[in-house]
Amino acid sequence: MTDPLDPGSDVGLYVHWPYCARICPYCDFNVVRDRGRTEEQAGLVEAILADLCAQRDLTGPRRLASIFFGGGTPSLMAPDAVARIVAAARDLFPPAGDIEITLEANPTDAEAGRFAALADAGINRLSMGVQALDDAALRFLGRDHAAAEALRAVDLARRAFDRLSIDLIYARPDQRPEDWAAELTAALALGFEHVSPYQLTIEPTTAFGRAFARGTLTPPDEDRAASLYETTQDVLSAAGFEAYEVSNHARGPAARSSHNLHVWRGGDYLGVGPGAHGRLTLDGVRTATVAHRRIADYVAGVSGLTPWSERDAQTAADAAEERLLLALRTTEGAPVALLSALGLSAECAPVADLIADGFLMLKAERLIATERGRPVLDGVLKALLT
Repeated sequence: MTDPLDPGSDVGLYVHWPYCARICPYCDFNVVRDRGRTEEQAGLVEAILADLCAQRDLTGPRRLASIFFGGGTPSLMAPDAVARIVAAARDLFPPAGDIEITLEANPTDAEAGRFAALADAGINRLSMGVQALDDAALRFLGRDHAAAEALRAVDLARRAFDRLSIDLIYARPDQRPEDWAAELTAALALGFEHVSPYQLTIEPTTAFGRAFARGTLTPPDEDRAASLYETTQDVLSAAGFEAYEVSNHARGPAARSSHNLHVWRGGDYLGVGPGAHGRLTLDGVRTATVAHRRIADYVAGVSGLTPWSERDAQTAADAAEERLLLALRTTEGAPVALLSALGLSAECAPVADLIADGFLMLKAERLIATERGRPVLDGVLKALLT
């Protein structure tokens, strides 16, 4: 049976802009300091455009589903560079109609001054990395902006964009549920249609990871983290937001991120820019791609028509497992048919056990994580796939 949520042959586009004014202590993304690298950045824009052309030659005619500029800090990009990339993507992969074009932005005064120009360049959805509305928390997180500056940026963003999303980080050391509830409520009062609350994760390769290893940083324990998670769900639900994905809440279906949904549903997407990941169906085979991480290697690779450091054909089991891992994070869940590629079925362990224990449920030929299962989804997935 055809999956009614199958994104078909449409292709999304992820553009990775690696430059940041400052490297945040919790960040393990592929980023570099933006230190006046004007010439390098101009070369990277040309490489991204060439990469798009090269990938179009591989994929053949496809429709563009969405564009997402991430990073790094793509709000540091020159708006005319953004406009060139958007126009090239539309020309190479003509969309069927209007599409969502998202750009991640930091709420500094300097970047907020570009919002109107970015809207003119084709951006119609802004994802703002506010992260906190408390100055002490912002300093702890290594952010470049203060809370008042963020509020000014939000005001400018509302004038330029109809669709706004906010990123917030919780489960900070010593954070109390009542303080987090108040901060989250204040953020909702700013009028965002979409909220992405991320629990602070300590990655070993980051500054926070090194501080944790030294014993100078202590994140909340499991019980406090669970309480903060529950607070998040309670506050957002009461405000009319649906947790359509574990870390993404929307004020109604129209406010959901169509780009992220395309990816979570298993749709093809191109990854351009240093270190960008992609998933493409090439010659009938689902193929995982990873671009060269170093900027110089990426630019040189595109010139030689080899922008990817990795290009791996996925087996049916690999593709099914990846789609299952992504889809179970959403309220839509995953097609039950995916289980067969993994040698599993809904009637046999471990799937049947997880259903019986209330962590998963079956609905309309889809496997869905329950309210009990979503907070412990990593454990559910581990039980399901090992």
